[in-house]
Amino acid sequence: MDRALSAPGKLFISGEYAVLWGGVSRLVAVGPRTAAYVRRRPDSRVHICLEEGTLQGLTTPRGVKWDRDVPAGFSFVARTLDEALRAHGRASVGFDVAVAPGALGPGGHKLGIGGSASATVLAAEAARFVLEEKFDVLKLALTAHTLGQGGKGSGGDVATSFAGGAVRYRRYDVTALADAANTGRFNAALAESPPVDLWRMPVPRVSMLYAFTGESASTKLLIGQVEARLAEAGRKAFVERSDALGHAIEDGLGGGDFRAFAEAVKAQHALLLELGPLETEGMRRVLAIAASYHCAGKLSGAGGGDGCILFAPDAQAREALREGLESRGFLTLTLDVEQGVRGEAQVDARLRGWVDALT
Repeated sequence: MDRALSAPGKLFISGEYAVLWGGVSRLVAVGPRTAAYVRRRPDSRVHICLEEGTLQGLTTPRGVKWDRDVPAGFSFVARTLDEALRAHGRASVGFDVAVAPGALGPGGHKLGIGGSASATVLAAEAARFVLEEKFDVLKLALTAHTLGQGGKGSGGDVATSFAGGAVRYRRYDVTALADAANTGRFNAALAESPPVDLWRMPVPRVSMLYAFTGESASTKLLIGQVEARLAEAGRKAFVERSDALGHAIEDGLGGGDFRAFAEAVKAQHALLLELGPLETEGMRRVLAIAASYHCAGKLSGAGGGDGCILFAPDAQAREALREGLESRGFLTLTLDVEQGVRGEAQVDARLRGWVDALT
């Protein structure tokens, strides 16, 4: 019993930080997709196969009994498999899970499109398949990813990788689910908990591009710094302004007045900069170049590195902007809206090789 899977990355269109404090975020699922492969075992052993090596353990109703301390690079997949076994709640077969590395930019930097979220969603769906369970994969993945980040993060990246498309998302509180995971009622809690506030938007009619600035940033660290600076009243005011701009941006994604849409995007970027020094010199250059091509853009995500999501009125304008950015040394990704986590007809040969090498 085996299955090949893939899941997309994500980019924030609007609502960064606001979503942490009760606001609405808008995101889009993008490539490159991350591949995974899962195979059931005849025994109770579990293996996680990554590019950096293999982690192994034994299945138990309380999670995996790992043979050693879980290395940082394995943490999200390992946490997810633990939570899946707790949801299963009884003795189970073993399985091998191989997950491909996320896309990297120049110098080995992460591109900032949600690699840990994709891996978490893939691990949750892989475990559900092998265990022949019916638990809510999204809620389980949200719980595992939040716990893996020490309670930080909104879960928007996880929700987008799971659902695909362009989505509107409000942060999901996993506190009750995390508590239930430690009491043996996790499966019941997943079924009884409220639905995730996640809505699919129409496919954007504007053309989109991502420009990587050449440096990565720590989302967890940046969130901690911003939350330390902004008191409750300031957060509430920020959310109100962000939600209003997000609504205007969502309207503009459907086409029409590109100039008005561009102004809303610019205002959303400026609002984010009020939170602190989130814009890098690379971002300033990218956005200045985009403006010179009559396109719009903003930082996407926590800021402090990674890249900018850019919008053009049509594919021709996007291509001109892409060429302009590439000629100045920036890595770009032409963005098409991706489906969410899904099964694949073909197995990534490298992942199959990692699993075959275990036997």
